[in-house]
Amino acid sequence: MNFTMFPLAILILLLSGCSSLIGSATQKMANNLSVAMLNQDDPQTVRAAAPAYLIMLDSMIEGDPENVAILHSASKLYASYSSAFVTEQARSMRLANKSMTYARRALCLSLELICARIDDKLDDLQPAIDQLTVKQQPHLYAFASAWANWIQINSGDWNALAQLPKLTAMLEQSVKLDEAYDHGGAYLYLGVLSSQIPPSLGGNPQQGRDYFEKALTLSQEKNLMVKVLMAEHYARLVFDQELHDQLLNEVLKSDPLQPELTLINTLAQTRATQLLAESAEFF
Repeated sequence: MNFTMFPLAILILLLSGCSSLIGSATQKMANNLSVAMLNQDDPQTVRAAAPAYLIMLDSMIEGDPENVAILHSASKLYASYSSAFVTEQARSMRLANKSMTYARRALCLSLELICARIDDKLDDLQPAIDQLTVKQQPHLYAFASAWANWIQINSGDWNALAQLPKLTAMLEQSVKLDEAYDHGGAYLYLGVLSSQIPPSLGGNPQQGRDYFEKALTLSQEKNLMVKVLMAEHYARLVFDQELHDQLLNEVLKSDPLQPELTLINTLAQTRATQLLAESAEFF
């Protein structure tokens, strides 16, 4: 599977909800920091500032180790930082492991039945997933996001890739519970995951396109990275250069300055420029 751009998909989904589950005691500070990061149009500034925030969250967890909200927030930021800003494989894996440690602790505190069966086969885990309710969706989605990042960073390990069906089942349940949650974020994950295998090998790219289009609709097309990921994963998979270039040109013509999307959109335009430069050679 080609996970080249999956880290940016993860960055979108993790940072966009970075403080959504923080408790009241730290709500204002966490929200302000997360919003400031998302409104930043210089990714290098975020790269430089994020480690200090990570250490701060570590200290909060030391003082309150069973606070699910802070565990979620720390897991999300470790995942987004490791996937988007760290290029050393060993370091990425170390940070992703820490993200998963926090995510799993939060899972076991908030969704005990899922925690008890998470290492079982999908057939044994699925009934527990099916029982989840809308109130539990934020916990499900937070764990699935961290798990997606961990699988991506360990994509050279077949044992990690073998966990994709369970991740997909969680994302599908999230959509069933509330497809609009996090502006359709689960659809973006599913779009990437469904656009890996060509029809000639038994894949279903059209399903991937449908997922991307749902993500576009639910995000009101304000999140420019959705179009970038659709171009790279779907349009390239089916060799549709017209759609590929159309999506990327739309990204470049759009205003990246959107509340809580400026950082993501800035990264999207940088990637769109790179993909367009490769278009003639790829197709």
